[in-house]
Amino acid sequence: MNIYKKIGSLKDKQVLLLQGPMGNFFARLDKKFSDAGANTYRIGLNAGDEFFSHRDNYTPFKGKMEDFRFFINNYYKENSIDMVFIFGDCRYYQSIAIKEAKKLGVKVFVFEEGYVRPNYITLEKDGVNAYSSLPKNRDFYDVMGFDKTYEKDVITKKTNFFKLYWQSSLYFIVANLFKFKYPYYKHHRNFSVKQEFFYGCRSFYRKIKYRLKENGFEVLITKQLSKKYFFVPLQTHGDFQIITHSKYNTIEEFILEILKSFAKYSKDNNKLIFKHHPVDRGRCDYGNFIKKHSKILNCEDKIMVVYDVHLPTLLKHTKGTIVVNSTVGLSSLYHYTPTLCMGEAIYDIDGLTSQSTLDEFWSFQPEVDKRLFNRYRCYLIENTQVNDIFY
Repeated sequence: MNIYKKIGSLKDKQVLLLQGPMGNFFARLDKKFSDAGANTYRIGLNAGDEFFSHRDNYTPFKGKMEDFRFFINNYYKENSIDMVFIFGDCRYYQSIAIKEAKKLGVKVFVFEEGYVRPNYITLEKDGVNAYSSLPKNRDFYDVMGFDKTYEKDVITKKTNFFKLYWQSSLYFIVANLFKFKYPYYKHHRNFSVKQEFFYGCRSFYRKIKYRLKENGFEVLITKQLSKKYFFVPLQTHGDFQIITHSKYNTIEEFILEILKSFAKYSKDNNKLIFKHHPVDRGRCDYGNFIKKHSKILNCEDKIMVVYDVHLPTLLKHTKGTIVVNSTVGLSSLYHYTPTLCMGEAIYDIDGLTSQSTLDEFWSFQPEVDKRLFNRYRCYLIENTQVNDIFY
C-alpha cells in the first residue's frame, strides 16, 4: 500500500509528527511529507527525539506529565494542525495526544510494527491492535469477494540490524546525556544506558548459549514431536498489548494459567512448548518460573522451554498455538495452524481462531478456514500495511 493512498493529499496540510520509533524514521518521513507539500511540525519528549529531528520545525515538551494534555491541545489549536502521526497508541503521551486530537477533529494516524512481517509496517487511522477499526465480523469477509494476492507486488524489505542497534543506542545515549534538558520525561520502559548495555551483552551471550544448547532441536520438532505438542509464544514483559488489551498484568499470570489448564485437561501424550520472546532474551528469563510451576503441577516431563528455535518450524508442526494477542497468532494462521487468543486481537474472528475456552482447546482444535484467512489477510494488507520498514 502506498502511504499517500491511506492518508490522502498532504498539500498545504498542517502535519504534526510526535515521537516516532527510536532513530531517524520520522525525520525521513518529515522530509517526504514536506516534499509532498505539507507544512510539518515535530514535538519531542527527550533529547533523543531532538537529535533525530530537523531543528527548524522542532518543539520540545519539557513539562511534567500532567501538563501534557493542556500543552498538546493548545499546540493543535495554535498551529491549526490537520493531522498527527504517532508511533504506538498506548503509551502515556501518545494516548493523551490521540484523545485531544479527536476532541478537536484532528486526524490521527498511528504507526506500529507490521501486523504482517516481514516487508511491512502498520499504519492505521485512529488506532492499532485492539483499537483498530478493522471489522471483526466474519460475514464482512465472507461477502466481500476479496481474493487479491499481494506477494507478487511486494518489494522485499529487510531490516538493517546494524542501523537498528546503532540508532537505538545513539538515541538512548543522547537522551541520557542530556536528560537535564527534559527533567520530567518518563519513558514507557527502562531508560538507563548502563542497564541497556548490560542487557545487550547478556542477550548476546545467551544467544550464543541457546544456539549451542538448541542445536538439533528443529529435527526433534519436525520428526518425533510433529503434531504432538502445543505451542505458546511469549510476549515481552511490560508489553502494552498485555497490560491494555488483556486480563493479565504480567507474563507470569498468563504462563501460570496455561500450565494449570494443561496439567488438568491435556491428554497424556501431548507436550507443551514455550518460546521466549527474543527481545526479552537479555532482560528476563521465564525458564525457571515455568520449571518451578510445572514441577508443582506434576507435569514437568511434558514441558519444554526454547529460546531461538526457528519460529515458522514451530508453527508448522504444532497441534495448536496459544497466544495472548501477539502478531505471532497471525503467523500461526498463515500456516493454517489452529490458534487460540487469550486477549483482544484483531484476528480473533470466528472461522480463523478457536472460539473455545482454554480448557476445551486441548481436546479440540478447529481447522482454520483457509479462504476466510486469505481474504482477511488481503484486506488487512490493503487497509493497514505499508510496504516499508523502520530501519
